[in-house]
Amino acid sequence: MLEALLLRMADGTYPQGSLLPPQRELAQELSVSRDTIQRVLKELSERGIVESRQGSGSRVIAAPPTQRRQQHAERRTLPGRAKLGPQLALAFARPEVVLDVFTFTSESLAAHIWLQAERIRSGEVAPQRIALRMLLPSENMPLPYPRAIDDPDDPRPLERVRGITRRNTKSLRLALEELKAERFVADVDVSVRWAPITPAFKLYLFHGTEALHGMYKVVERPIVLDEGTIPAIDVIGLGAVLEHYVADDDPDSPGSVFVSERQTWFDSVWNYLAKD
Repeated sequence: MLEALLLRMADGTYPQGSLLPPQRELAQELSVSRDTIQRVLKELSERGIVESRQGSGSRVIAAPPTQRRQQHAERRTLPGRAKLGPQLALAFARPEVVLDVFTFTSESLAAHIWLQAERIRSGEVAPQRIALRMLLPSENMPLPYPRAIDDPDDPRPLERVRGITRRNTKSLRLALEELKAERFVADVDVSVRWAPITPAFKLYLFHGTEALHGMYKVVERPIVLDEGTIPAIDVIGLGAVLEHYVADDDPDSPGSVFVSERQTWFDSVWNYLAKD
C-alpha cells in the first residue's frame, strides 16, 4: 500500500502540490481498509512527504526519495534553463516559502506572486509561512538605463521605471500581506531594501537550495511616456529564460557552489549596503 502510493507520486499521478483522493476513495481503489489508509498517510506525513489537515485532506508536499534522486540526476545532466512561473509554483506548494530576490523593477515577480496568491485562495496550495526579501536599485543613484537616445540627460525614462518599480513593489507586498490578513497564510514577512548597485542581472534564491539567474540584455526600443513615444536604450527582463541551479549533496558540484556563492553575495549586500 505504501509502495503503491509512493509509485504514484513518483510517476506523476499525484505530483508535488496536489491533493490525494479522499481516504474512502483510496481504500476502495486499493482494496484496503480506511484504517490501513490512515496508517500509511501517517507514515508519509512523518517522512515529510504528505501533509494532512482535518477538513482539507492530504496534500503531497515533497517528492518521494527515489524521485528526488532522479530529479537531482536530471538537473545535473540536462541544460539548466527554467522559467520563473513554474519554479514559483513549486516553491508555493511547500509548507514554507523562503525567497530572496535581486531585481530591477519587480515587475515579473509581482505578476507571478498574484497568480500564486490566487492558487492559495482557491485551496490549490496552502503554505503556512511566506518570507520574501527583495533587493532593488537605490532611487537616488544614476543608472545607465533606461535613457533617451536623443537626449541622454532626459530624466523621464528613469522616472518612468522608478514609478513602475514602486507600483509593482506595492502590489506585491499587498498581495502577500492580504493573505495573512484574510487568514490564508499564518505568517507573512515581506522586506524590501534598496542597494546602490546597477542591476546587470536578476537573481531568485529559493530556500537557499535553488537559484534562478538571468542577465539583463541591453536593447534599443521605444518607451511610451505621457507626452509620447521616444527611442531609448533599455533592458528587457520580463519573461526571460533563466539559468537554473540546484544545490545537492556534493558541496563542490557546480549547482551547490553557484547557489552557495549567490546566497552569500545576497546576504552581504542585504546586510552591509542595502537600506530600508
